[in-house]
Amino acid sequence: MSSQDIPEENLPAQGTTQSAVGVADEKHPFADPGLPPHEHRIQDVDERAAKRSERTVALLFTVSMLATIGFIASFVAIPVEKTVHIFPLGHISALNFALGLTLGIALFTIGVGAVHWARTLMSDAEFADDRHPVEADEQVRAKVHADFRQGAKESQLGRRKLIRNTMLGALTLVPLSGVVLLRDLGPLPGEKLRHTLWSKGKLLVNMNTNEPLRPSDVAVGSLTFAKPEGLEEHDHGFQNEIAKAALMIVRIQPEDIKDKRELEWSHEGIVAYSKICTHVGCPISLYEQQTHHVLCPCHQSTFDLADGARVIFGPAGHPLPQLRIGVNDEGYLEALGDFEEPVGPAYWERG
Repeated sequence: MSSQDIPEENLPAQGTTQSAVGVADEKHPFADPGLPPHEHRIQDVDERAAKRSERTVALLFTVSMLATIGFIASFVAIPVEKTVHIFPLGHISALNFALGLTLGIALFTIGVGAVHWARTLMSDAEFADDRHPVEADEQVRAKVHADFRQGAKESQLGRRKLIRNTMLGALTLVPLSGVVLLRDLGPLPGEKLRHTLWSKGKLLVNMNTNEPLRPSDVAVGSLTFAKPEGLEEHDHGFQNEIAKAALMIVRIQPEDIKDKRELEWSHEGIVAYSKICTHVGCPISLYEQQTHHVLCPCHQSTFDLADGARVIFGPAGHPLPQLRIGVNDEGYLEALGDFEEPVGPAYWERG
């Protein structure tokens, strides 16, 4: 329905319309066509039609809220491994399909609702305004504020409470879709970073030969890498466990060991330290026999294994953790417990 079909007395008050206001001449070769006559929409003159549009917009926002709730419910309820057959896509992940469908509906209906609201209920009158300098004086600022208040009034946000409330509900719920996705970052580490596979009685196994180590296998000035007994490369989670439990075994003359606790926790000068650098977790592999220093190849953090593995150079924040070791009845090197502090770099949960 156009304004020509509406009785004159039913039309809303119309401001001054701008028509063609210019004639082409030598100075201005292009005439100003002005704005076309404004045509009123059915919603402008029929409150029942406006109410129908309001209910339509509210329905779209409500569908968005329900879709967001469906997104969260799907994320919680559908197993990751479940698959469904969707023609013509074939067999796909049920969880991915549900998440994509519900989130798509939630965002799409918000957009469609906003567009429908703007096209049918907000004012669609066009106004021409002259160009003005970039800087704003008091008069311009007052006009901007007045225009803002006028725009807020014409949006009918205060009058159309059903639209306002459902829109706020939809916009409030949609961000929850992102919040629940934080679960995919994984469970909190809890105490996992504080403990390794080392425990009392665990044998020290040579990483190269996969055989338990005896004191006689570790020569003075040598560097040997060890792992806990029972940890195999084909095990599920091997990389996670070895990243915490990898050991450096070196033998130092007891009289050269400066740190008292290090000497007590060693066996005949054999000391066991974590192989994981305390800077960013790189594996340490460079050993200097004369000084008993070990060097991290990533950022050159240097530790003195004859003095409690303290940091003598580089960005590492604290010494390497030491593992207390001994010898069992069969003559094999064994751990006498776990590390007494977390291995590797500092982290947010570290006390």
